Amino acid sequence: MEYHLQTPLKIDDIEKLNAGDIVYISGEILTARDEAHARILEMKEKGEELPFSLEGAVVYHCGPLMQKNGKGVREEWKVVSAGPTTSGRMSKMTPPLLKAHNVRAIIGKGGMKNVSESMTDRCVYLAYTGGCAALAAELIKEVKTVHWLDLGMPEAVWVLRVEKFGPLIVGIDTKGKDIFAEVREKAEKVLEEMKK
Repeated sequence: MEYHLQTPLKIDDIEKLNAGDIVYISGEILTARDEAHARILEMKEKGEELPFSLEGAVVYHCGPLMQKNGKGVREEWKVVSAGPTTSGRMSKMTPPLLKAHNVRAIIGKGGMKNVSESMTDRCVYLAYTGGCAALAAELIKEVKTVHWLDLGMPEAVWVLRVEKFGPLIVGIDTKGKDIFAEVREKAEKVLEEMKK
């Protein structure tokens, strides 16, 4: 099945998705990598409020390359490249992130380990093909704002307006089905058979 979703996402939007479905996202997405995840969790621990909302949010594992144009009030950012980064690095921080915030979708590449249980009934993982950074940049229509530039350009939280961002493949659905885990299990069985 193919779905076109508009952010912010509601639980109903993602409960209908099944692993293997194709999704396109329009609206607002936020980039976040290792450092941003760590700061989000640290702020939650300290009881501090985030400068952006994660309610119904789509988090994109991406360290974009940006270019600043203009000066003063005309100053704006332009996306040069915005391909997905490897999601596995955020695996350990994802369960506490999902427990603390109503993030409804995570976009990245390569899948994640040991997160399907924490995603059940609350979030989906959407896989984006690596190597398509230029295509991703074309689908980003506006850089709305940026937070935490002190972390560096790739680690900052960029708030982006996208149109028909995808195609994205549902890699982990809200029912706990994880196509990446299934592929890993099959590969391990094949390797075991080859050793015999």
